[in-house]
Amino acid sequence: MTGIDPRGPRFTAGITTVILAAALLSPSVAVSAVIMGAQAACFAIGVVAGIQHTPTGIAFRRLVRPRLTPPAELEDPRPPRFAQAVGLVFATLSLIGYLTGALALAQVAAGFAIFAALLNAVFGFCLGCEMYLLGLRLARRPA
Repeated sequence: MTGIDPRGPRFTAGITTVILAAALLSPSVAVSAVIMGAQAACFAIGVVAGIQHTPTGIAFRRLVRPRLTPPAELEDPRPPRFAQAVGLVFATLSLIGYLTGALALAQVAAGFAIFAALLNAVFGFCLGCEMYLLGLRLARRPA
């Protein structure tokens, strides 16, 4: 298994925060649904192929990482991949809310996703990653 640069998921979380905020703040339900659908697709790519293959992962690898010093160590990609799955659940719930007119569901789900992405982007705390590690501990398997 190849490790990933730990700064990549944080970069992705920053972009994700902006995208989710745009969906939440859009005055048009149709625009919000399109934005949330696009974000859900990005999360799905992260789940299926890995976070390094998402559009923001590719942008980080091609545009940002070459300008940075190499990371001190690489990170296990499984926790961020799980975090993408958690994001996919909330983005899908939000999209369903926008498409069915359940705006409270759409906005609350988007709010939870923004909160998690913002925690990672600003503080480097990946809530989905911590959920993954807790799950391992509860199953008594080493990370």
